[in-house]
Amino acid sequence: SPIVARIRATDPDERMPPESPPLPATAVAAVRAWLAAGAAFDGGKTSEPLAMVMPPRIRASPAVYPQPVPVTAVAFSADGSRLHVGGYHELLVFDAADGRLAARLGNVGQRVMAIRFLADGRTIAVAGGEPGREGDVRLLDAATGAVRRVIARSNDVVFDVAERPGGGELAVAGSDGMLRVIDASSGSELRTISSHGDWVTAVAWSDDGTRLASASRDRTVKVFDAATGELVSTFSGHTGPVRGVALSADGRRGCSTGDDKKLLQWNADDGKAIGTAVTLGGEGLRLASDGARAFIANGGRAVTAVDLARGSTVSLAHTDWPLCVAVHPATGRLASGSIDGEVRVFTLGDGRLVRAWPAKP
Repeated sequence: SPIVARIRATDPDERMPPESPPLPATAVAAVRAWLAAGAAFDGGKTSEPLAMVMPPRIRASPAVYPQPVPVTAVAFSADGSRLHVGGYHELLVFDAADGRLAARLGNVGQRVMAIRFLADGRTIAVAGGEPGREGDVRLLDAATGAVRRVIARSNDVVFDVAERPGGGELAVAGSDGMLRVIDASSGSELRTISSHGDWVTAVAWSDDGTRLASASRDRTVKVFDAATGELVSTFSGHTGPVRGVALSADGRRGCSTGDDKKLLQWNADDGKAIGTAVTLGGEGLRLASDGARAFIANGGRAVTAVDLARGSTVSLAHTDWPLCVAVHPATGRLASGSIDGEVRVFTLGDGRLVRAWPAKP
């Protein structure tokens, strides 16, 4: 067989797999036995790309960083005492009060795009990947960092993941333009929604779990019925890609931000704009909300806090572009991470800077 000839070749330019050590004799024997038995296909779908059939890779994290990497995701622990920050193939866990490195949770995507603590208090959902190569959502044991399950595998980066309140379902936003709803306990796909025409960049559920919203590079925000997956409305008020979205507690109103440097509010029932747009200092890159306010990490070197009822703003300054933001209302704290690798923690009430540190081991 040409396959056996290639994996047994002594010439590195001929041998498979390329740029790798020779396969051990036991592996070669397993391939030969499979061929001799008829090379039957015993996988799932014959149409699946090879990369999706192979087991998820175990990724190593570097011992030290020569310099901080851009911080693309942050999340508070359930009690707000620790801050989880996206690193290079890992989560860096810091004490939220003093910035001390407390733990390193590895074996996640090269770029961590979203970190979400699930309602069980024991699981962290981590979305990310390597651009143009692979992406997934990894469910980690919050205490040990062990990977419990890998879901929503893709051949490109996964941008966001969010859990349905009380529902045990995860919504996943991917660069393939798909919005996927996945059962958190089994990992099976419940619904695949292909309503967008480009990357799905962010997802958000209403607090009552009745509606799901998705933002996209196709310049739209879409709202779906959480139970059926049916489209409720489309908001098309943005003039550029949309990067962040949030819904009100009852799912009747929403707000969103994106490359047009605006925060817009809209009616989720009919997709019509509400009120006046709030102009930001730069592109809106990520959005978090505590219900009364929206907090936008934007290219104006600040996180902008917007009172959703009044439209008034407060600017929380960074030295470089903030790429992500998280809020913890119970402790009155906001955290953000920037492109220069710095993490900042602010008070929610008055926007006072509490502490800043570089996110590196």
